[in-house]
Amino acid sequence: MLLRRIYFLVGLILCLAAACKTQEPAQLKIAWKESPVPAEIDYSAPSAWAALPNRLDAADAVPLKSPLKDEQNQAKADVFFVHPTIYTYAPNTPYQWNASIQDQYLNNKVDSSTILNQATIFNAAGRVFAPRYRQAHYYAFVTPNKADKDAALQLAYSDVKKAFEYYLLHYNQGRPIIIASHSQGTIHATQLIKEYIDGKALQKQFVAAYLIGIATPKNAFQQIEACKTAEQTGCFVAWTTFQQGYLPAWHPGKPTELVSTNPLTWSLDENFAPKELNEGGVSYGFKWVKNFADAQNHFGVLWINTPYVFGRSFVHLKNWHQADMNLFYAPIRNNAKRRVETYLNASK
Repeated sequence: MLLRRIYFLVGLILCLAAACKTQEPAQLKIAWKESPVPAEIDYSAPSAWAALPNRLDAADAVPLKSPLKDEQNQAKADVFFVHPTIYTYAPNTPYQWNASIQDQYLNNKVDSSTILNQATIFNAAGRVFAPRYRQAHYYAFVTPNKADKDAALQLAYSDVKKAFEYYLLHYNQGRPIIIASHSQGTIHATQLIKEYIDGKALQKQFVAAYLIGIATPKNAFQQIEACKTAEQTGCFVAWTTFQQGYLPAWHPGKPTELVSTNPLTWSLDENFAPKELNEGGVSYGFKWVKNFADAQNHFGVLWINTPYVFGRSFVHLKNWHQADMNLFYAPIRNNAKRRVETYLNASK
């Protein structure tokens, strides 16, 4: 019984992430140009959004048994959240490379995974806006065909861009803005910042960006730099999470120009931050876990020891990408709120 319980709990640890997969990533067998393209999206329709602040949705939740509460009603800032790749399985519609937002099965997976586990992090710092978009299939990131990859990602970005333009025109009303994203969402959010915020008039409303789950260089933008402190505004944070001592195959194994922000200290140094600095993370079932993980930057990536839960000695995971945000739920949440307060105080 004990061994069975251990294996069950290990399974929960491995299923920490917002994008926890019930199916293995699928390989697409046709070219992008041969696949039908889903219809364009009308962002005036509430159904085109996974999260809007004027209705009840998954972004309004808080983790089970946590001391947190949804604070969007009194928030003075906005958060534009771009979700990661949830379209990983063999397509069950005609649309292979880019998902349709009419696919209710996929929409439910988006809402119950990334919106619940990631977008909710920000419902204390601002009103949460999270567009649905014709996300590129996971295979776009592993295909050897660059043309297919570029076409799928460009179509996805065109939706994120259109949603952001609609948000600015109809919802923003001059409010401070946080941009937050994970994985594929970070690719689109980075491009969005380049096009609409970096060196543009909108930069005056820019609080910070949380560009998580994609290796991001220090010079990603012309005027927006990596945050150096917990209170700095007008800057961005970024990290990708791996097991202590492990570097992925793409890493050169030496210092890089990649940004790795320690989400327990909000610094760029390589000092170790113990789990006691982690006010709380979120595990499987949207459950609150105190002192979930420690953190340490190393050569442009973030290292952690296996999360501190029962059965951890049986876990040998090296890539914690799917849990980049879950592991540091409360630290991110508190930091976003702190940066908004700093921005508002400076604006008085």
